[in-house]
Amino acid sequence: MINSSNLAKSIGLLTNLMNDKDRKSISKLITEFTTLAFQQRCIPRHYFSRYVYKKERQNIFDFLPSHFLGKMKAKFNDREVTEVVENKLYFNFFYGQFDVSLPKILIYNHKKIFILGNRSFEINNSEDFRLLLLNLIPNHDSESSIFIKSTYGTYGGDKVYKITSEQLSKNTDMIKTLYQEISNGGYLFQETIRQHPVLDKLNPSCINTIRFDTFIDRTGKVEIISAHIRMSINNLHVDNIGSGGCAVAINLETGRLKKYGYMPFNRSGGKLLTEHPLTKTIFENFEIPYFEMAKEMVLKAASIMPGLRLIGWDVGIGVSKPVLIEGNSDYDISGSDLMFGGYGANHVFKKALEEMDS
Repeated sequence: MINSSNLAKSIGLLTNLMNDKDRKSISKLITEFTTLAFQQRCIPRHYFSRYVYKKERQNIFDFLPSHFLGKMKAKFNDREVTEVVENKLYFNFFYGQFDVSLPKILIYNHKKIFILGNRSFEINNSEDFRLLLLNLIPNHDSESSIFIKSTYGTYGGDKVYKITSEQLSKNTDMIKTLYQEISNGGYLFQETIRQHPVLDKLNPSCINTIRFDTFIDRTGKVEIISAHIRMSINNLHVDNIGSGGCAVAINLETGRLKKYGYMPFNRSGGKLLTEHPLTKTIFENFEIPYFEMAKEMVLKAASIMPGLRLIGWDVGIGVSKPVLIEGNSDYDISGSDLMFGGYGANHVFKKALEEMDS
């Protein structure tokens, strides 16, 4: 039986596509879609999700199917060392020894056992958990907060919580629910990064992280493939596109944003943004602070672990310097493919494609 909600959504997306004044002609859509299906031997869903149907996208073969991009991650990243980036606790311990700026871990847990410095202790109820969080928050005003993240697996902002003093005082049901989840797993409790005020002009509700992709070629040379910045457009505390945000490509040479902000096609219906819908900040030529320092940081981080050759790094821009938030060996490269305008045309990514074919 066809789900009526999904059917209505599909019809709505198709209607938006047909009404998009920037789309190619119907005959060209059919021709290109069919050609991609034969050439790439798959249903080319990326024809829509990467906005290839728009008139400006003439390089249709430079956009790569998601299943192919998934295979590339497996080829270039040694499974024996992926835990270094995929486990956030290991990530902090490993990169912390190399003078890389990281978010400060205040405490971490394994189920009901919590570790603070060299001391471990057990917390068995939500009230003691609430008191612990109150002690972790540096100031007890309404804007003070900490971040709680699952040690492993926070794709798309899942299992990431921003907790404020106000919530601890007023929302006891939320704290009870949170305690039940955390006491059955492993989490990090991190100090909230104070974002550079320039980036608050883009969006002040969350840390607007930059996604850098890096590749290590056969000779051991480390290079940045591309960069884009993610931001919430709904006053959320996470910036992921899948959580209701948008992303804008960054010029690697100048550190300035390009013209358009992209949201997932199933959310945007094909609409492109030229400014943040809440702050009204224009994207084009917006300059990222400490961008050169951020590039140097990810190149250093990539070079330290040569067994991870194709990595997506998330970097926040703090008040005085960039901060390496996390690395991702099993990540959705399709977002970078979209932001760059077709990774098949990227001179660094071409090296990876050539190695895949060899």
